[in-house]
Amino acid sequence: MTSLEHARRIAALCEEKLATDVAILDMRSVCDYTDFFVIATGKNSRQTKAIHDEVNAALKRDAKLTPRSSSGLPEATWIVDDYLDVVLHVFTPETRGYYRLEELWDDVPKLEAATA
Repeated sequence: MTSLEHARRIAALCEEKLATDVAILDMRSVCDYTDFFVIATGKNSRQTKAIHDEVNAALKRDAKLTPRSSSGLPEATWIVDDYLDVVLHVFTPETRGYYRLEELWDDVPKLEAATA
């Protein structure tokens, strides 16, 4: 699976758990530690955890992939899963609005998950 296919799969899994504003940022031109960021929003911390759990379980089951590291699970307002070539960020609406990753990385190509 290519890194773009991996990002698309993660984005699709997020959408299956009803994440909103799912986006894929192409990070290849600006950083050397990952190829893509997948950014998604859950309605609240329970949903962000459910999105994280679904992505984690599906990738482990279907592709034998587990994240190299995960952080943010106790509070679940911003969960980060590092799959090496793809980093998943799952936010609550307030936390996503506060950190505004898309604005921070506004110089990289943004792929809408539905058309990725």
